[in-house]
Amino acid sequence: MLGPGGQPLASFGDRLLAYLIDTAVATAALMVLFVPVSVLFVWQIVGGLPMPDPGGTNTSPGPGEVFTQFLLPVLLLHLGLMVLMFGLYWIYHVEYLKRTGQTLGKRVMNLRVVPLDPTRTLDRQMAGKRYLVQFVGGSLVPGGSYLDGLWQLWDKPWQQCLHDKFAGTVVVKVAR
Repeated sequence: MLGPGGQPLASFGDRLLAYLIDTAVATAALMVLFVPVSVLFVWQIVGGLPMPDPGGTNTSPGPGEVFTQFLLPVLLLHLGLMVLMFGLYWIYHVEYLKRTGQTLGKRVMNLRVVPLDPTRTLDRQMAGKRYLVQFVGGSLVPGGSYLDGLWQLWDKPWQQCLHDKFAGTVVVKVAR
């Protein structure tokens, strides 16, 4: 099938592989950031744990101390890392995408995101809408990411995912 601009529509398999490549790239980048921060954090927490006194009596902290010394910092670290993750995903899936219509995974698979209206160019608003539905909505709605990604299998005529429908975009196959 052809897209609105006459280019062939991307297949489910090509889009899935592009998504997996993008996920691998993003995961690797996040691991470079998250692992050292997590190791340092655990090092600090373990170093601050009370040692038993020489008599062998237990000096474990009370429930309030466990919350303020361990649980609250862990929750704040995870919240900070989630905000950082969504920010980095925004840069990759919006700012990078709007330049050429391709992420690294789409470039490898020869795919491009284009507006449904062939006279328009992909802009930050379209890319941002795609991101909000695909990543934020998919993360908050149970099963939402599966429904979004599989939607293209029965969508006619443009084989759009839900994030494409919301943003007014379609994914096409491009020549090398």
